[in-house]
Amino acid sequence: MYSVILCGGSGTRLWPLSRKSFPKQFLNLYSDKSLIQETFLRMQKIMPAENIFFITNQANRFNVLDQIKEIHPGLESDHIIIEPASLNTAPAIALALKYLVEKKGVAADAPVIFLPSDHSISKTDAFVQLVRSAMEKVSGNIGTIGITPLTPETGFGYIQKGAKTDSYYAVSQFKEKPDRETAERYIATGEYVWNSGMYIFNEKTFSEELQKYAPEIYAAYAKSYAEFEQGFSGLPSISIDFAISEKSDKVVVFEGDFGWSDIGSFDALSDIMQQQDTVQKNHVLIDSKNIFIHSATDRLVAASDVEDLIIIENDDCILVQKKGQSDNVKKVVDYLKANSYKEVDHKIMGYRPWGKYRILVDDANHKVKKLIVYPGASLSLQSHKRRSEHWVVVRGTARVINGEQEIDLQENESTYIPATHKHRLSNPGTTDLEIIEVQTGDYFEEDDIVRYDDIYNRLEK
Repeated sequence: MYSVILCGGSGTRLWPLSRKSFPKQFLNLYSDKSLIQETFLRMQKIMPAENIFFITNQANRFNVLDQIKEIHPGLESDHIIIEPASLNTAPAIALALKYLVEKKGVAADAPVIFLPSDHSISKTDAFVQLVRSAMEKVSGNIGTIGITPLTPETGFGYIQKGAKTDSYYAVSQFKEKPDRETAERYIATGEYVWNSGMYIFNEKTFSEELQKYAPEIYAAYAKSYAEFEQGFSGLPSISIDFAISEKSDKVVVFEGDFGWSDIGSFDALSDIMQQQDTVQKNHVLIDSKNIFIHSATDRLVAASDVEDLIIIENDDCILVQKKGQSDNVKKVVDYLKANSYKEVDHKIMGYRPWGKYRILVDDANHKVKKLIVYPGASLSLQSHKRRSEHWVVVRGTARVINGEQEIDLQENESTYIPATHKHRLSNPGTTDLEIIEVQTGDYFEEDDIVRYDDIYNRLEK
C-alpha cells in the first residue's frame, strides 16, 4: 500500500488566513498541527512512513518538507514530487504514479491512495478502518471514498450509488454541486454520497483507463519519467473526475462516515471548532450572539451588540462577513485581485526554506523584519542594489558573510551591510536564530535580490 498526498493547492476560500504564499494545508486552524501534518499522521496509521509521498509545486516544496520533518524527522526529500506546472489532479496523479513506478520501483498492481492534504477528519479510527479495507478490496477498480451525507450541502459534489458488491457500490454517476432543492432530493433518496476527492487504484488500472479516456495525457505518460516531466507544462489542466472517473465503468465507491469536512468556508471551520469545543482566548462578546471569531495572532477581538457575524483577523487583514454567507469571500478576493491588492497573495508572515520572517514596519524609506533561521540553515549569498541592511542578533548565534569578512555574532551584536555588498546569513547553532533586520533605501521588494549561491537551488535560470 502507498499513498500520495496532494498538496499543491493555493485556494483562497479561507482568505485572509490562506494565501497563495502559504495556503490552507499549512495552517493550524483548530489544533497544534497543520492540516497536512494531520493528514500525514492519519496515513501513518495505515502504512509505514516510507510509503507516504507528497506532490506539490516548487513554491511549496520546503513548506511540505519543513512541516512534515517537524513530526517525522526521517522524511527524505525524494518523497516530495514537484509538479513542473500547477495543473489539475489528472496530470498531477499521472506524474506521481509515473514517479512511484519508475523512480521508486512500486509494483504496477500495488494499490495507491491519492488524497487531499487540507481536509478535516474527526473520527480517525473509522477513517483508518475504511481506507485500509478499501485498499485491500479495490483490486482492478478505480475506487473512491464517498461520505455519508448528513445535510443537503450545496458546496460538495455528489456520487450516485449503483448496485452493491461486497463492501462497495458501483458508481452510477457523478453529480456537480447541486442547488438546495436538488441536494434535498439527493438526501431523501439515500442513493447519494458526498464526493471526498479521494481515489484508490493501482498503476495498471490507471494506465489502461488513461489510455481509453485521456489519450493526450496517456501519450506523455507512456514516455519515460524524464520526458513526461519535461513536457508536463503542455498537458491539459483537467481533474481526475472529468478525465477518467465520469467515463470509466470501473469506478466504485466505498461509503463511510468519519467526521469529514473539506473546510471550504469559515462557516465549516466554525462548525468544526464548535463540535470540538475549541475556544480561542482573547475573544470578548458583549450582548452579541452567533458570532464566530478566529484570530491567527491571538489578538484581543471584542464584539458588542452584534449578531450572526464571522470575524477573521490575520496580521495584516480583517474580514467581517455575515454568518451563513462565508462562500462570498470569493467576491472579496476577486475585488482584491481586480484592484491589485498585494494582500490577496502575500501576508506579513513570509515562509522560506531557511525559516520565516515577520514584517514589523513597512514604510516608504525603511522596512523592519524579524527573521527566524532554523538550525543549520542558510540564506543565499546575495546582494541588493537599492537597499542597505542592519542585522541585530536577539537570540542565538549568527554566522555572517559581509563583503570580504566572515564573522560570528552573538546576542546583542550587530553588523551593517551596505547596498551592493555580497552577504549571507547562516545559523551554525542547534536552536533557532532570531534576527532583527532593518532595511533602509528606496525599494524593498523581493525582486531586488541578486543571488550568487543558494543551497536551495533558487538561482535565476
